[in-house]
Amino acid sequence: MKLYDIISTELNVAASRVAAVAGLFNEGATIPFIARYRKEVTGSMDEVMITSIRDRIEALVALDKRKEAIISSLEERDLLTPQLQTDIDGADSMTRLEDLYEKYRPKKRTRAQAAKEKGLEPLADFLLKQISADPMAEAEKYISEKLAVESKEDALSGARDIIAEMINEDVQIRETTRKLFMQQAQMVSGVKKGKEDAAVKFKDYFDWSENAFNAPSHRIHAMLRGQNEGLLTVHVLPDEEKAIEQIEKQVVKNNTPCAIQVKEAVKDSYKRLLSKSIEKECIGELKKKADETAIAVFANNLSSLLLSSPLGQKAILAIDPGFRTGCKVVCLDAQGKLLDHDVIFPLQGDGNTAAKKISGLVKKYAIQAIAVGNGTAGRETEGFIRKMGLDKIMDKNIDVIMVDESGASIYSASQIARQEFPDHDITVRGAVSIGRRLMDPLAELVKLDPRSIGVGQYQHDVDSKSLNTALDDVVVSCVNKVGVEANTASRQLLSRVAGLNDTIAANMVKFREENGPFKSRKDFLKVPRLGPKAFEQAAGFLRIHGAANPLDASGVHPESYDIVTRMAKDLGVAVKDLVKNTERINALDLKRYMTPTIGMPTLKDIAKELANPGRDPRKAFVSFSFDDTIHEIKDLVPGMKVPGIVTNVTAFGAFVDIGVHQDGLLHISQMADRFVKEPGEIVTVRDAVMVTILEVDVKRNRISLSLKKGQ
Repeated sequence: MKLYDIISTELNVAASRVAAVAGLFNEGATIPFIARYRKEVTGSMDEVMITSIRDRIEALVALDKRKEAIISSLEERDLLTPQLQTDIDGADSMTRLEDLYEKYRPKKRTRAQAAKEKGLEPLADFLLKQISADPMAEAEKYISEKLAVESKEDALSGARDIIAEMINEDVQIRETTRKLFMQQAQMVSGVKKGKEDAAVKFKDYFDWSENAFNAPSHRIHAMLRGQNEGLLTVHVLPDEEKAIEQIEKQVVKNNTPCAIQVKEAVKDSYKRLLSKSIEKECIGELKKKADETAIAVFANNLSSLLLSSPLGQKAILAIDPGFRTGCKVVCLDAQGKLLDHDVIFPLQGDGNTAAKKISGLVKKYAIQAIAVGNGTAGRETEGFIRKMGLDKIMDKNIDVIMVDESGASIYSASQIARQEFPDHDITVRGAVSIGRRLMDPLAELVKLDPRSIGVGQYQHDVDSKSLNTALDDVVVSCVNKVGVEANTASRQLLSRVAGLNDTIAANMVKFREENGPFKSRKDFLKVPRLGPKAFEQAAGFLRIHGAANPLDASGVHPESYDIVTRMAKDLGVAVKDLVKNTERINALDLKRYMTPTIGMPTLKDIAKELANPGRDPRKAFVSFSFDDTIHEIKDLVPGMKVPGIVTNVTAFGAFVDIGVHQDGLLHISQMADRFVKEPGEIVTVRDAVMVTILEVDVKRNRISLSLKKGQ
């Protein structure tokens, strides 16, 4: 119960709610399921709060495990005392716990241990009393040829080593020193001698200093990366004199000759032991906070990308552009099935042949939209297609849309792509991926490792385990927000549904292939390995359009079907006549259907689903096109206003594709006329924006942009 109380205080939520969420996790419940279908139990917590509870439970469990390991180590060495046991039990953080253990941690042979072996501990105790006595006279007693104490200076030096280690291991001193570091430490970086040329990308940090714990995440990561590459030196330290003075106030009692010896030990302890230990901790803490920021930015970007607007089920002609090797063209039906493929060379003087091929494919497959990858030759290929006048050929407007192809090459060479298209090469697979991304970004992007999509910041520098957990949470959340059509979804998409995994997803696909499409949600229970618990978690997020029961295409969970049946019966209609009938739904008195386990939050959700079953939460697709007058960076002029698409959001701003093969930087200071704390307040990935060109550096291939109205 103590664990739940701690989390309750930290997150400002009732301990009973925390316990309830923990209980659901213990039963195998997933975050999307808890947030969507157990609102009465959690008090309508959202996924963010539920995730926070999960993460804190895991952290506190890890803390308890570390306590057990430390206690076991102390017991084995007969060092555990009742007071130490109490202190360890009461430690509320890993830092506090490790401070308590510092004194007892098994160490390599230290200078203090060597001094103790020479019998100098009593001399150290004598000095610490700081009485008015001559330390040299006392030290003379410890001169011993046998113990290799050759002089009074040797004896005092050893005693100071013992005191220095005692200071380093003192819990209170470590806490106050750590506090000073966190308040006043400067993060200082410099280039290593002789590394100036190799470190040119870190030029901003050749002579840099700022308050460490106010430094933004991207600068922390940049400096630490430079250090890891052996190009920069990085230190996180407060003013040395202040730090030593603070410790002296805690240790030194007066100005006697003995106290002067203790002062020397304080300096040595700080310089040789304590500063290095706390500095390492602080760098670790700075790295952790920078990681958290970078991971949060990455997660938000990924969510925006996965939930970007789908064009929907339309016949697509997709083009993977290229100069030397030509443009790979594929035709997909409305379900994304590959119908045809070819290669054209419109940018090598063979425009007529290319135009004939495109026109023929557009007519043959009744193409409704054309997707063009935004990589090399993308703008040129887009321009060629637009000039063809396909609207005259088809007697209707055909949108030509640039599609972000980040990661498409990785998909095309993956095992997933080889399984989908064993008889086609990577060029065909890449073009198919571009077309499918236009139809449904979520369904296609779940096939990729999120880190290959290109919307992260310092993603290779952050803790990989934390990053993977956060990104996995995002993918699962997005998939379940949208819902999944059980009869057409890929194995990869199905595996991200709450309660399912890759094995069950593969079994579902195999079941469809062998038995035909699922006719009702009850059919899911016939799938091998998909038992009652998996069904409970997944069923509400899986859709079956065209099922006999219209609720099977909605977000109403099968456990609530009886409630909907009662509602329809009370109105004297069939369930199918209640679905999408706003007048009848509004006539329901939801309070009549409350039970000890089903309350108003769930009933309101049911009513919302009945009104608009299986509603896709993503925004409607809006076609976007770049400025036809600009194609290269040299076409840009300061003051020019151009349309663009946000490709990445970072802690310091956003990158915008304006159609010149080089993203421009929209710095956080140029996002609005007001102060902006986080770029995500203003823009998200895939947002269409109208930006002003501030500066153009053709040599360095850099573009500065602004969203300010006055620009």
